[in-house]
Amino acid sequence: MSPSRLIPLSLVCIGLAISTFTARAQEVLDGIAAVVNSDVVTFSQVRELVGPKEKQAHETLKGQELVEKIKEIRTEAINDLIDRALIIQEFKTKGYTIPDYFIDDRIQGIIKDEFGNDRQAFLRTLAAQNYTLEKFRDLQKDMIIVSEMRKQAVKGATSVPDAKITAYYKEHLEEYSQPEQMKLRMIAIRGVENDSRRKMIDEIRQKIVGGAEFGDLARMYSEDSSQEQYGDWGWIDRKKLNESLTKTAFSLKPGEMSQVVELGGSYYLLYCEAKKPATVKPLKDVHDEIEKVLLQTERQQQQADWLAKLRRKAYIKMY
Repeated sequence: MSPSRLIPLSLVCIGLAISTFTARAQEVLDGIAAVVNSDVVTFSQVRELVGPKEKQAHETLKGQELVEKIKEIRTEAINDLIDRALIIQEFKTKGYTIPDYFIDDRIQGIIKDEFGNDRQAFLRTLAAQNYTLEKFRDLQKDMIIVSEMRKQAVKGATSVPDAKITAYYKEHLEEYSQPEQMKLRMIAIRGVENDSRRKMIDEIRQKIVGGAEFGDLARMYSEDSSQEQYGDWGWIDRKKLNESLTKTAFSLKPGEMSQVVELGGSYYLLYCEAKKPATVKPLKDVHDEIEKVLLQTERQQQQADWLAKLRRKAYIKMY
């Protein structure tokens, strides 16, 4: 692999940097999480990778759900580390090398961009994270190897046939469609159905017919969550309200108010401020977007197939 083909990645948080490089003494102290041919994945590597995710899981989940999530996170981490080990081994098998100056340049770029060219601050940060400069170099080298080997695994088309793009567009037409919408205001008088509340909503409607502002009366009388917003529900589609209110709402023309709607012991007045017809983005407007999606999908599949091939010819044991 020639140096010109290596492109630096953005700096990953030092505390999360992961490497398949481990010393035998460390392996004994850590315990072995997996064996990948002649290399091992240690529990300390797994802990470094899963730390933030496990912390978030402990903050949001409990009981069996937490147990299952932790298991999922750790299994995913071990498999990721196995893939990294296989990729680095393949790099070595191919006889590729990375010049020392390339790694030096990368680290110098990190010092410049992340530490304002303060090398001592950089070294202090490494020490605080229990990293030596030598270990950090190994981490950077491994990151470059993994990135570049993944790129090499992705070959072939840089464009997608129009027929395939058109087919995807038709299959996912809903994603490029905007349903019919209306800007709605509502007055809701809730509670047990009785003559006094029915009379109240009728009087409100008459005031609006007589020239009162719908929003002002909604602010005064409405008993739903939109009262403080003068009854404003904003733009809604046909999925926002229940079937009965939706049917009434979308039957209105802009500037039109409904009759009183009685539903479940409550009374409603609906007002249509504006409407937007259903629209569909034309294919020409989303052609490039779809092409990017299809290319990305193809690249991901190529990488998955490549990793599967590496796994098939490897000795892998998880503990």
